[in-house]
Amino acid sequence: MNISGSQMIIEALHKEGVKVVFGYPGGAMLNVYDELYRQKYFEHILTRHEQAAVHAADGYARASGKVGVAFVTSGPGFTNAVTGLATAYMDSTPLVLISANVAMSLIGTDAFQEIDAVGISRPCVKHNYFVRNVEELPRILKEAFYIASTGRPGPVHIDVPKDVTASVGKFVYPDEITMQTYKPTYKGNSRQIKKAVDAIALSSRPVLYLGGGIVSSNASDAVRKFVKLTQIPCVETLMARGVLPHDEPLLLGMVGMHGTYAANMAMSEADLMIAFGARFDDRVTGKLSEFAKNAKIIHIDIDPSSIGKLVDIDFPIVGDVGSVLDNMIELAGEKIDAKRYHEWRGILKRYADIHPLRYEDSDTVLKPQWVIEYIGKTLGDKAIITTDVGQHQMWTAQFYPFAKARQLITSGGLGTMGFGLPAAMGVKKAFTDKISINFVGDGGILMNIQEIMTSVASNIPVVNIILNNRFLGMVRQWQTFFYGKRYSQTDLDSQPDFVKLAESFGGLGFKVRTKDEFKKALDSAVKSNKIALIDVEIDRMENVLPMVPSGGSLCNMILEYKD
Repeated sequence: MNISGSQMIIEALHKEGVKVVFGYPGGAMLNVYDELYRQKYFEHILTRHEQAAVHAADGYARASGKVGVAFVTSGPGFTNAVTGLATAYMDSTPLVLISANVAMSLIGTDAFQEIDAVGISRPCVKHNYFVRNVEELPRILKEAFYIASTGRPGPVHIDVPKDVTASVGKFVYPDEITMQTYKPTYKGNSRQIKKAVDAIALSSRPVLYLGGGIVSSNASDAVRKFVKLTQIPCVETLMARGVLPHDEPLLLGMVGMHGTYAANMAMSEADLMIAFGARFDDRVTGKLSEFAKNAKIIHIDIDPSSIGKLVDIDFPIVGDVGSVLDNMIELAGEKIDAKRYHEWRGILKRYADIHPLRYEDSDTVLKPQWVIEYIGKTLGDKAIITTDVGQHQMWTAQFYPFAKARQLITSGGLGTMGFGLPAAMGVKKAFTDKISINFVGDGGILMNIQEIMTSVASNIPVVNIILNNRFLGMVRQWQTFFYGKRYSQTDLDSQPDFVKLAESFGGLGFKVRTKDEFKKALDSAVKSNKIALIDVEIDRMENVLPMVPSGGSLCNMILEYKD
């Protein structure tokens, strides 16, 4: 059938099974939004900022495992969205962003709201397209969803000139896509897998290093089966929290800069490291020359460019984590003796007992760790947890009892403040039966505070827990430890009344200073089915510990701070 480019976009989203789009209109995007007005295939959520639209699509994608979709207009509409693209790119989130541009005849003339969107997005997307004519639009739309969701997932950007959205052409949507230059490897090399299993069988101090690729691969069940079979101790990255349940005895906790003592010591003393879908980023490795220097390394990843990028790998395996794990499980039963690691497990248990995660509770001032633990005990896996970025993010990763993969939605690689609230809206649209909880600081909440209006207008109930220390807390902590307590531009003592602010948007606001007040506020917020802000006044100088100083080795942790 012959239809306009705008109609093609709507029809393609329908064929891809899209249920919700987040976006913000503008002049160059008017043709698409006019078609959007006529369609009944999917819901559109009007955010109050383009950055928030992409973060919301990102949160939706991370929680559901489906491709998130966002619309933005040209010029500043697109540039506002770049932070969202970079956030999704760093954390391998499947996402399609469709932006509009000025008409083809105006490209290169510095027309009103013209921007080289494809040039700008190139470093922070998996792939991008500039659509030159309506005939190529159906193929590009199909390829975009295919690329975003296959191999190592990531954001794909499509930039469409306004006259292309108005042009009429033949709409034939491909059933399948074959791209000569893009063929992800899913099945791991059988010889390499056998060598890896043999190495595990011969090791004495192995550790499983679990990364976010397990979540992308939906391989959590396979990991749990492998752990049960082999009885090998495990550590999780921030992006892998929930891959193993919090009460798994072999889980040593999160690894890295704010990882547990036992997890970091396991990485430091292992003789074999088996990395599943992890990219050895600096927040995990610390000083590279000291990282796992006594260990041989097995690295399984679907992205060949990640293998050997930062550390030398002894057993590289390119392939889908889930597929490779299935092969390893077949071999492990007859080759790996779980009793072999008994002594190693005992050593690590002692490390966990000597220096567990802990904090000094108080009856006079609320401790953020208590707040997180209480929500975990009260809501458990009935909630999906989103965080912004800062101290609260690390406390959440440390102290919330995650039960399953995709239960923690957080900006890891880019560390984007302002991510939490819009991402939590995306989570709620993905799972209306779950409670969407967003942990956020009093600094980060103001970066996309306008999305409270989106939540009210579109009836998206999110419970925001503002852990308010009137500081840019994580930066303040670094200033305390390493900059002689010179608190340069981190004191946020002048802040709005968050209760009144929430109420002015039409949401609910609560100010709490005690445990009883918090318990009552949380109960009221959850039962209200409205967006809520709970402003929790916490200990101003509470620190996130343990902490590995930047550039330090994992075994050199700050375990306590004494003034």
